[in-house]
Amino acid sequence: MKIAMFSARNYDTDHFTLLLKQVPLTFKYFDTQLNINTAILAKGFDAICAFVNDDLSEAVLTKLAELGIKIIAMRCAGYNNIDLATAKRLNFDIVRVPAYSPEAVAEHSMTLLMTLNRRIHKAYQRTRDANFALDGLVGFNLHGKTVGIIGSGKIGIASMRIFKGFGCNILTYDPYPSEQAIELGAKYVELDEIYEKSHIISLHCPLTDANKHLLNRQSFDKMQDGVMIINTSRGALLNAQDAIQALKSGRIGGLGLDVYEEEENLFFSDHSSEIINDDTFRRLSACHNVIFTGHQAFLTHEALDSIAQTTIDNLLCLQAGDDSPNRI
Repeated sequence: MKIAMFSARNYDTDHFTLLLKQVPLTFKYFDTQLNINTAILAKGFDAICAFVNDDLSEAVLTKLAELGIKIIAMRCAGYNNIDLATAKRLNFDIVRVPAYSPEAVAEHSMTLLMTLNRRIHKAYQRTRDANFALDGLVGFNLHGKTVGIIGSGKIGIASMRIFKGFGCNILTYDPYPSEQAIELGAKYVELDEIYEKSHIISLHCPLTDANKHLLNRQSFDKMQDGVMIINTSRGALLNAQDAIQALKSGRIGGLGLDVYEEEENLFFSDHSSEIINDDTFRRLSACHNVIFTGHQAFLTHEALDSIAQTTIDNLLCLQAGDDSPNRI
């Protein structure tokens, strides 16, 4: 089987190349994103391997089908960028990596929170300039605080374990309750109770049509002043324009974002010599109590190994004519 990998970076190819030495698969790596203009690169291949910001809309899927592509291997858990109705109509086999390293994402979420809370980013800049004044660097103890975790899947559970170690009280919301969460002492409540009682809110749920802009002006209005919000899931779970207003009013005390709704043309590339035209992004990133990372919560050696291994196993399974347990 010949596979065209889109949005490939060195950290992807390094981990895939090591594992491909012993398997009958041939990968060609393209660093460009998949879209209607680049889909032609898949000509002559049997399958494509795509990532979170690749375009798998109706037009792109139709083009891929015309090129003879039969299989789409997502090397991520989410698949909100796929037009599933079109994919079904065109008879694509689609597989994904449902869980590569929940701990990697949970640990990054905590990293964002701790950096914001203890002003590590500000302290780092000060001490580099030999400024050791502590004014403006006051944080708060996590011990005893209430944390609202929206989504109690594998990443949500991993996050709960970390927060429990800090001595936090855990509230959670998920349409599908988990016994593991209950065993960890989490209390399932409605979203309004999470908004009203949480000092910290961390998002760990997939993006669906139903929860787009879950955090918006109405939900911010129900929160405590100074609430910390962390999003390592999908950018569109949070309405960025409403978040700017909540930051200005002090309702949001800190915002840690590893994802952004309009990240497609920003993240995973170097734009340091360009003017970023996204005014919303620029307004958010200018705030001292907002931290962005560029969709790197997954970026650990362990997670990259797991992504590569599961993707390869998925493709080998389909090549053998077997049904993959990770089929969408």
